[in-house]
Amino acid sequence: MPRSKRDKKENMRNNKLKDVRTAWKHSRFFLGKNKVMMIALGKGPTDEYKDNLHKLSRFLRGEVGVLFTNKTKEEVKEYFSNFKEVDYARAGNQATMAVTLDEGPLEQFPHSMEPQLRQLGLPTALKKGVVTLIKDFEVCKDGDTLTPEQARILKFFGIEMAEFKLSIKCMWNSETGDFEKLTEGEEDEGIEEDDGAESE
Repeated sequence: MPRSKRDKKENMRNNKLKDVRTAWKHSRFFLGKNKVMMIALGKGPTDEYKDNLHKLSRFLRGEVGVLFTNKTKEEVKEYFSNFKEVDYARAGNQATMAVTLDEGPLEQFPHSMEPQLRQLGLPTALKKGVVTLIKDFEVCKDGDTLTPEQARILKFFGIEMAEFKLSIKCMWNSETGDFEKLTEGEEDEGIEEDDGAESE
């Protein structure tokens, strides 16, 4: 596998990542603890597996992975620059629009869910066995940082605000040992800290 690329997973979701893996079944994705991947790649020139491979380690921060592929840099960049899918926002994401729920029956929910909706802060009650919003409710304003409760409410109502995408940050070529940084501002000054995400 002559090329490895470090990618950053933004609003990562298992199902969407599985779709990417299926589309790129000719290649291999590695996701795991960043410190473990750093050790495998090498933290410096003295312990790297091949020349310049340790330079990938500086980019292993947060939710990231490594893609090993025989595809060209151009093919990889084209695919991932065009790959975007909408998804449900999570706590900590920024609301991309204001959402207010109108007073009235919420017939899409079974009566057994009424306590759960009320626990999330919705002003609900059961009226003749139907979950009902007893007054208008503002879920979020545009630009709000979403709380766990807001994110769950948006998901319950099928409102997607997040964008799932993978961005390629750097590239290493095993044939030449060349390393190339593909984006600005992502490199870390050190290579300690942050274990990142578990393997999925």
